[in-house]
Amino acid sequence: MERLTLAAVLGGTALALSACGGSSSGSAEPPAAPATSPVSSTQAPATPTHSPSATKASAKPQAFTAKIMKIPSRATVKYSWHSGCPVGIDGLRLIQMTYWGMDHKQHDGEMIVNARVAPKIVTVFHKLYDQRYPIRRMELVDKYKGSDFDSIEADNTSAFNCRNATGSSNWSQHAYGLAVDLNTCENPYVHPNGHIEHPACVKYGNRKRTDPGVIHSGDKVVRAFRSIGWGWGGTWGGPWDFQHFSESGR
Repeated sequence: MERLTLAAVLGGTALALSACGGSSSGSAEPPAAPATSPVSSTQAPATPTHSPSATKASAKPQAFTAKIMKIPSRATVKYSWHSGCPVGIDGLRLIQMTYWGMDHKQHDGEMIVNARVAPKIVTVFHKLYDQRYPIRRMELVDKYKGSDFDSIEADNTSAFNCRNATGSSNWSQHAYGLAVDLNTCENPYVHPNGHIEHPACVKYGNRKRTDPGVIHSGDKVVRAFRSIGWGWGGTWGGPWDFQHFSESGR
């Protein structure tokens, strides 16, 4: 998820906040219970526990596998790419890789990123797979016709999507293929007042939760992305973009 640059005054200090990622080292937490949503804090995401691309379970989990390839055809990015995007189709790469599901099984996922960072992203997800970090699903945003909102509703982990930052005329970091949104419901975008736009994800505004997939400051997910120099949107200090990692930290 990504939002435009915001200006907020917190604790009497003016802070310039930019969407989709943050390079600040702050560790502020959002309000424990978002006050603007009517949804019960016990509501669970209405999403399947695994994607249809699940591999067959075996007695012993297979090793992580990944394949980086050029975009097979224009149809692959029918909705997520269009003329005028800041990166051409030839500057993107499709990654097909194994991930560890919420159901404790192996799955085959797909993600499109900038060609320049594809090997680094494979390194990150290799680490997460070996550490059994669970991912709900990993599908191209084109399955959702390029809708960031619908992809988030599905708790989908994705990267490239040629779009502007919400409410802005500036490109999102996702438009360059230089950002990843991970377990988007367990790690929501939280407004400074605690509001979360996706009802099923409201309970995850409480960042003290330890549900599978929830990302915390300094944990293995943050460290894995930090190892390639990427920043985390969970460090902003309000708003927070807990699902978001990017090369620029925005």
